[in-house]
Parts: sequence; structure tokens; C-alpha cells
Amino acid sequence: MLLTVFLAIVLCAAVSLMLLSAVAFVQKKEFFSSAPKEAQEAILPREKELFYGARTIGWTLMIFSILMILGTGAVSIWDGFRSGFGFWQFFTRFVLIFTIYKVYDMVCFDYFLLMKFHFFQYYYPETQSALVGRKYGFNIRSQLLKLLVIFPAVSAIAAWICTLIG
Repeated sequence: MLLTVFLAIVLCAAVSLMLLSAVAFVQKKEFFSSAPKEAQEAILPREKELFYGARTIGWTLMIFSILMILGTGAVSIWDGFRSGFGFWQFFTRFVLIFTIYKVYDMVCFDYFLLMKFHFFQYYYPETQSALVGRKYGFNIRSQLLKLLVIFPAVSAIAAWICTLIG
């Protein structure tokens, strides 16, 4: 259980690093497909780097965060095999990691970074008018769908595959 919570924290850190890399350093419009449509339409392409080497730093951090995410999955599966996990143990581990991540995403990213601290709007001031008046960040319906339906389904499929292999 302690390892599962640790892996969830690592996943949250990796996704935070990826967000920072995409928004602050790489600044490619294609990375913001999950943003509200009105914000996507307002984003202007950034041809010039924030500073010399910003995109190189951003891509390096993004690759590192992807490796952290893959490592989280690999360690969670490997430890489950090593510990002789069955379906319900794998399912519980996966759904707990996904749930901690999604709650972190909804509270920290959508509420605090987007709505309270205006992190995204700092780097993309042209989106300010598109996000005014929102009480919550991105699409709450989509977030809850992932939390309550998609992530448990993915967890069940992954647990089933792990029990077939193990």
C-alpha cells in the first residue's frame, strides 16, 4: 500500500513536470487539446522561444516525465508480480494510483493553477478573457467521467491482463 501511494505521488510529480514543460518551455499549441475550446482558439502560436534553449529544456523535461510515468507503471506491475498479486490487488493498486492522480489533477491543476494562480494565463495572456467567470477549470464532466468510469475500466482491464500474464 505504501508503494502504491508513493507511485501515485511519483505519477503526480511526473505529470506536473510535463505540464510545466509544455506550458512554460515548449509552448506548442498542439499540447493544449484538453483546454476549453474558447481558450484553444485564443492561443497564439509561439514562434520565438521564451529564452534561448527553453524548448530544449522543455523537451528534455518532457522526456524525463514520460520516463517517470512509464517507470511508475513498470514498478507497479513488477512489484505486483513479485508479490503474487491477484486481480483485486492489481485492480486496487491501479485504481488507487489513477484516483490519486485525477484528484490531484482536478484540485491542483484545474482549480489552483488555472483558476487561483493563473499559471496558464501568465504564459498565454490572450486566454484570460476566455477563462474569465469560470468557477472551476476545465470540463468537470470529462474529469468526473475519467475518475468514475474510464480509470476504473482501464484498471480492471490492466489487472485482468496482469493476472493472465502472472
